[in-house]
Amino acid sequence: MRNILNIVKLTFIIGILASCSKDYVNLKPLQDYSDASVWQDPNLVETFVNNIYRNALGFPFSIERLSDYVDESNFTPDWGVSDFNKSLITQDDLMGWQVGWATPHTLHYRWAPLYKNVRNCNIFFSKINDVPFDDPSWKARLKGEAFFLRAYTYHYLVALYGGVPIITKPYGLNDDFQVARNTYEDCINFIVADLDSAANLLPETYSNDMRGRATKGAALALKARTLLYAASDLHALQSSYAPSYSNPELLGYVGGDRTARWTAAKNAAKAVIDMGIYDLYKGDPAPGDSIAQTISNYFTSYGYENEDILLQYFTPKTDEDWDGYNPALYCGPNGYHNWGNNCPLGELVDDYEMKDGSAFDWNNPAEKASPYSNREARFYATILYEGAHWRKRPTDVQTLDPWDRIQVGAVYDATGTNMLVSGVDTRSGPIEDWNGGYTGYYVRKFVDVSVDPQYVKQDIPFRHIRYAEVLLNYAEACIELGQEDEARTYINMIRKRAGQPAISETGDALRQRYRHERRIELAYEDHRFWDVRRWLIGPDAYHQTHAISVKYLATGTPTTYRQADGSTWGNPVFENIEGPKPMETRAWNDKAYFFPIMRDEMNKNTLLIQNPGY
Repeated sequence: MRNILNIVKLTFIIGILASCSKDYVNLKPLQDYSDASVWQDPNLVETFVNNIYRNALGFPFSIERLSDYVDESNFTPDWGVSDFNKSLITQDDLMGWQVGWATPHTLHYRWAPLYKNVRNCNIFFSKINDVPFDDPSWKARLKGEAFFLRAYTYHYLVALYGGVPIITKPYGLNDDFQVARNTYEDCINFIVADLDSAANLLPETYSNDMRGRATKGAALALKARTLLYAASDLHALQSSYAPSYSNPELLGYVGGDRTARWTAAKNAAKAVIDMGIYDLYKGDPAPGDSIAQTISNYFTSYGYENEDILLQYFTPKTDEDWDGYNPALYCGPNGYHNWGNNCPLGELVDDYEMKDGSAFDWNNPAEKASPYSNREARFYATILYEGAHWRKRPTDVQTLDPWDRIQVGAVYDATGTNMLVSGVDTRSGPIEDWNGGYTGYYVRKFVDVSVDPQYVKQDIPFRHIRYAEVLLNYAEACIELGQEDEARTYINMIRKRAGQPAISETGDALRQRYRHERRIELAYEDHRFWDVRRWLIGPDAYHQTHAISVKYLATGTPTTYRQADGSTWGNPVFENIEGPKPMETRAWNDKAYFFPIMRDEMNKNTLLIQNPGY
């Protein structure tokens, strides 16, 4: 009863199971459980906490992903996401961030849903001491989880809005809802205090039937993340992006010592490292190992692996509605009857290094002619590209592609002007041409190749916190403190696992190399959106994006994408083009470093101060 492998919508069926020896005639209908009944039954309290997890963690495998709102991927259906990526959000409309059923993951990253979750945490704290627990450790654990979840929720409130009202009691209908925003510094101190309380109450590990719950390590790792964000430029250089804003204390620190803040972030990450219970998954590859396969295996494993700190579990029945959870179906190539969303942008693809550690370069004739050769292992574990071998095609597509290789190009006549055959994974192909991506790439990461997503939902967990992030957080703090040798040591631990040569840069070059490493290592893991903002690099991330064009020039009039022996019609011609068309021209406005507080919230609480630019 206590595990959260399937943190589903609130259900009190557990109350019936616990009452099986009673007269069924006297059982209450499920919807009739009173508030008093819940807080007299530890099992129902556990279910209450389970739902706080769901509301805090969101829907990271939904039809759209956070990657679509930054320079990682393109959301094929759009649904207003392109308007968000042009910084067109206002206090009346967050554009593609809030399209009802269509964007469930970003819907929970908003003021009202997040505060609803805070309220649930506060209800828990107001009731928990009166619940009759037979086992005191059960009660202590649940309190630790509630502290963690309230901190987790406030972490994202603060990341989105800056300083927000700190609420520690469940408001009733007769209470005064006029509450001012606390300073950013107040909020960070509050989050850290909750996480310290959580760490003191939570165990280091659980048995398998308790997988998915917060541990001491999760609390300490979230503390490290929170302090890293707090030390970043966004919260120290307010005058650079909001020079006339009269309340800079709501956006960041207005005094204090940045060195002390970076030191706190470093020490918090080191506390996780010093626990001695986490390590990189297969962090020391042996000669001959397929590192790309190792990485793929990790992201499709059920956990907990030695790298895992906080996972969110699902089952094939999780959210049976099509918009809720089915990652392989949502992002897979349309030539497999998948939908082709969350497609990698050319900018992300091009940022993967060559195997020797050098940067990929479209101006290098050899690399342009064969852009997918000799790339680093994480490229092959993350990106599906022209000619990549993939799972067996569905029966009705096997005659068009018996070789099971991704087809995102087209065969043209010798002049290169008349298209003769289009690849089955393109929107011009014969298979589901209403689906399919625009970038010429599909995402490989997280997708279980053994599952046919037309018929079966994969049930692998999403990794919200893993040890590699902790190492990167530690390295970043060391860089900002001038401790470059220490930073390189920890960055190179991750690069060693990836099969890449060690780095040796210093100064700002080291900082940039670190940021590149973080972009690649944590791609599609809901980090880049926040990193772009806290580093104040919005203009570098939101601009005209690129896609790939793939052409084969053939003599005669071929009617198949490949020749009978599986070979291509000559060498492919690759072109890095502006796109994906028709809707992906992005633009940045500095107001987008924070979200607006929506007008209806401002009207309800007149003490609120709006963020700059809105």
